[in-house]
Amino acid sequence: MNSFIEELRWRGMLQDMTPELEEHLNKGMASAYLGFDPTADSLHIGHLVGVMTLLHFQRAGHKPFALVGGATGMIGDPSFKSAERNLLDKPTLDHNVACIQKQLAKFLDFSGSSSNKAELVNNYDWMSKFSFLDFIRDVGKHITVNYMMAKDSVKRRLEDGSGLSFTEFTYQLIQGYDFYHLWKNENCSIQLGGSDQWGNIVTGTELIRRMGGGSAYALTVPLITKADGTKFGKTEGGSVWLDPEKTSPYAFYQFWLNVSDEDASKYIRIFTVLDQETIEKLESKHSEAPHLRILQKEIAKQITSMVHGESDLQMAVKASEILFGKSSTEDLAALDERTFLQVFDGVPQVQLDRNDYEALNSVLDIFGEITQGVVFASKGEARKMIQGGGVSINKEKLTDPNAAIELTLLQNKYLLVQKGKKNYYILEVR
Repeated sequence: MNSFIEELRWRGMLQDMTPELEEHLNKGMASAYLGFDPTADSLHIGHLVGVMTLLHFQRAGHKPFALVGGATGMIGDPSFKSAERNLLDKPTLDHNVACIQKQLAKFLDFSGSSSNKAELVNNYDWMSKFSFLDFIRDVGKHITVNYMMAKDSVKRRLEDGSGLSFTEFTYQLIQGYDFYHLWKNENCSIQLGGSDQWGNIVTGTELIRRMGGGSAYALTVPLITKADGTKFGKTEGGSVWLDPEKTSPYAFYQFWLNVSDEDASKYIRIFTVLDQETIEKLESKHSEAPHLRILQKEIAKQITSMVHGESDLQMAVKASEILFGKSSTEDLAALDERTFLQVFDGVPQVQLDRNDYEALNSVLDIFGEITQGVVFASKGEARKMIQGGGVSINKEKLTDPNAAIELTLLQNKYLLVQKGKKNYYILEVR
């Protein structure tokens, strides 16, 4: 098994680390933490880099701590942000923390009696016990204003004229104290994070040195970018969330299926646990037939399975194949309504009154006055195309325009009409 550092290095997940960290890890099981601010009730795919870092740490035999910032979430990390975040109340934060805990359990092993089982901690548990006076007396005196002002995240906000509130300015002290608390109480000697967190992390190592006379270490991973320069993890619809209610498994699967070839080679290392040999074989196959999108399909499969489970993965795969491959009424009927409508997003829709629909005598009547001008200009045109084998309803080809209507309404209200190879229409019976 690769060491943790070697694993991150070949995966392209190593940005910076403090001296002697590798030597420290080689001495035996170590503990590290990585923080998640609960600003929403779900993680999004931008958080997955941190989650995967903790996963690799545990797989290397070390003990991961996932810190959910119930206290720091009340403030908001100013690191490389252009404006102050909205502050959240405690009930909202408690709800967000509970949701994030559930999502993290899909990646990290919190169960069992193993000495390196993952632990989840909430910094509200110790920060809430501090009074303001106690904090500035016991913690604040150890870090100078000059030291805090020298941080890039602070300097950038001051230089661009947007300013920095005292609340945000103290964030690095609070995050630094989190590290000290875990070092002192949990023997946690390493903090992990994105490269934008370097300043906050080393404030923690400095507090540990000054308050406890101890040594601690930092490691950061690169911020993920896209080859075309646009922001990773964003679509026209917004962020790609891990919560299926915010981003459906189908939309989640599609995001990864549509990444560029250049990005796919990078993402398969970062977002899966496939080993180096397997990945290199996949890359070789992909280069021989890029149009098959072998890398993208494997990434989408691996990540969707981890986040949503095997059954949702299979639904996402079926849904993706419906537009391009052979499928049947049964395949369509297996989709939930949300997935069905997402697969055919943007397709023209026509509404039919249920009584009018039930009064129709033949499949040709479907393309009469109610839908005329949308699917076909006339019943004559519809008849001709049906006879030529160019019309399907619910993926079943029509052959006789005078056949009785014996169709399954998808979700008890939809008919999917296909005219030719690429033209789709949704008829909604209401």
